[in-house]
Amino acid sequence: MEFNEAIKARHSVRKYTDRPIEEPKVATLRADIERINAEQGLNIQLVLDEPKAFSIGMWKYGQFSGVKNYFVMAGPKGKEVEEKVGYFGEELVLLAQTLGLNTCWVGLTYKKIPGTFTLRDGDTVHCVIALGYGTIPGVQHPQKPVEQFYECEGVPPEWFKAGMEAALLAPTAVNQQKFKFILHSGNVVEAKTLFAISSYLHVDLGIVKYHFEIGAGKDNFSWM
Repeated sequence: MEFNEAIKARHSVRKYTDRPIEEPKVATLRADIERINAEQGLNIQLVLDEPKAFSIGMWKYGQFSGVKNYFVMAGPKGKEVEEKVGYFGEELVLLAQTLGLNTCWVGLTYKKIPGTFTLRDGDTVHCVIALGYGTIPGVQHPQKPVEQFYECEGVPPEWFKAGMEAALLAPTAVNQQKFKFILHSGNVVEAKTLFAISSYLHVDLGIVKYHFEIGAGKDNFSWM
């Protein structure tokens, strides 16, 4: 499965089976985490076979069950880092999908369990991503018209439309989709957040930008 296929196959999954993640898949995920952390200065960690984070506190509100594996999306504070967390976290999400695994971004409905991960000075946990074999593959949310999410002069090129279609399939906090893409001359694309009562806007922006790149093709445009 390629990443463009994974974008269409991926849905948020909150209920998981007891099936453990096989070691070759764990090794693939850890290798990508190691590369991302080294290149981006993040502190992403993979926690395995740890059921407590989703068995106490707010987990019922999020309707999670069976979660024992998750990515801890840690790193320094700041909006730029939050966007990186979204961008590279979604890379891990789609990689997991290609491996036959299911995922779900989680902002609040989990508990930090001491001893399951380590933070450097200045780090914070921005969010986590549940991971494993879902009891069901999840379902697609109804989509809004793509025209609501972009601005351009005239008819947009096919690569831009493909990028927008991929962006609309990206997960965002409570499915708010508070973003807009603007196509400028010279195939320059601007992505920006819109007003929303959410502390995850910049994480969301990173996620949707990653999807846009996969759909549009990096060689067809440059970011503003």
